[in-house]
Amino acid sequence: MADAADDLSTPLGQETVSPKRRFRLPFTGLQALAVVLGLFLVVFAGFALFKDDPLGGEPTARIVLRQPGAGSDKSTAHSGPAASEPKSAAKQAAPSDQKTITVIDGSSGKRQDFVISGDGAEKAGAGADASPVPMAGVDQRLLEKSRYGLIPIVADGLKPFTVYAAEADRSKAARTPVVSIVVSGLGVGAAKTTDAIMKLPPAVTLAFTPYGSDPSKLAERARAQRHEILLQIPMEPFDYPDNDPGPQTLLTTLPPEQNLDRMHWHLSRIQGYAGIANFMGARFVVADSVMQPIIKEAARRGLGYLDDGSAPRSVAPSLAAGQAMPFAKADLVIDAVPTALEIDRALTKLESLARERGLAVGVASALPVSIDRIAAWTKALESRGIMLVPLTTAMLKSKSG
Repeated sequence: MADAADDLSTPLGQETVSPKRRFRLPFTGLQALAVVLGLFLVVFAGFALFKDDPLGGEPTARIVLRQPGAGSDKSTAHSGPAASEPKSAAKQAAPSDQKTITVIDGSSGKRQDFVISGDGAEKAGAGADASPVPMAGVDQRLLEKSRYGLIPIVADGLKPFTVYAAEADRSKAARTPVVSIVVSGLGVGAAKTTDAIMKLPPAVTLAFTPYGSDPSKLAERARAQRHEILLQIPMEPFDYPDNDPGPQTLLTTLPPEQNLDRMHWHLSRIQGYAGIANFMGARFVVADSVMQPIIKEAARRGLGYLDDGSAPRSVAPSLAAGQAMPFAKADLVIDAVPTALEIDRALTKLESLARERGLAVGVASALPVSIDRIAAWTKALESRGIMLVPLTTAMLKSKSG
C-alpha cells in the first residue's frame, strides 16, 4: 500500500527512484592497517624471544661440502629435489675441488673472499668422525685427530720440531757466524710459492699461511725440495677489522678456549712443519693473557716459535723462555722497501749482524724481486765466512748460547 500511495502522490511524468543502500565495513582502513602491523610485531617479538639462536644477526656463509668417499649406494639412496640439489652442487665443485668463503665484517660491511681447498673445507666441517689423510713424508705418530683434522703432537719421545727440522751441519754452525732467512706468506698463489721453493736454496725456511687453494700440496713440494717449513697463525693487528688477516684470526676479545679452537683449525691445514709464526698480530702478541695459552699449546705440541719482529713489545720471547721451547725473533725485514737496491742493503746489514753477534735472522715476503736477490746473495755467502742455516738450526744455536 505504501508503494501505491507513493505512486499516487508522485507528479505526472516523473518516475519514483528507490534509494540504494550502501554497504559499510565495521572498521576503517587505518584500523585494519594497525591490526596487521600489530600482528606482525607480535610474531616478530615471539620469534626473537623464543628462538634459541646465540648467533642471531651475525653474518653467515653457506658452503656446499662434498662428503669424502661417498659411494654410489649413498648417492642413490634418496630421491627428489632435496637429495638432488646438494649432489649437483658437489658435482660443480668437484672439478676445481675448491670452496670460496666470503667473510663480511659486521661493522664496516667489508667483504673479503678466501679460496679454500675442498680438503680443508671438509676438515673444518666434517667433525671427529672424518678420516683425514696426512701429507706425504709426515710421521703419523706425530699427528692426532682433532675436530678439524690432523694436528701435531709429541709422541714416543719425538717432537715435530726435531723430526721436521732441515738437515744442517750443526757442529760447524756452532763455531761459525750464521744467517737464517724465512720467506713468508706462501701457500696463497701457487706461482710465487713454486718460485720460492725452486729458486731458493734448501737452507732457506719457508713459512706458509693457512689459506690458499691447496696449501698442503705446496707444503709437500717444499719439503720434497728439503726446505723446512713453518705455519703462520693469523693474529689480531691494531687496526682490525679494517686490516683483517683472514678467517679464524686469533683475537684479543675472545676467551682462551675459543682462540685455542681457532689455533687448532690453523694447525690442521697442513702438516710437517717444525714450528709456527705470527701472521700480523701487533695487538695480539703484546697481550700476555691471550698469548700465554697459545705459546703453551705450541710448546706442548713440540713446536718452535718465530716472532717476526713487527711488535717491539711482544711478550713471545719471555713466554717462550718460560716454556723452554725453541724460539727466534727476526732482526729485520729484508724487503721492507721492495727494491733490488734496498734488499741488497738489508742483506748486507744482516751479514754484519751475524758477524757481530754470531747469529742473525731475517724475514722476507715472496716477491719476485726478493726471491731473486736472496738467491743471488746466498751463492757467495759461505766464501765470505757466513753460513746460511735453516731457522731450526739458528734456534738451537741461540738456545745453547
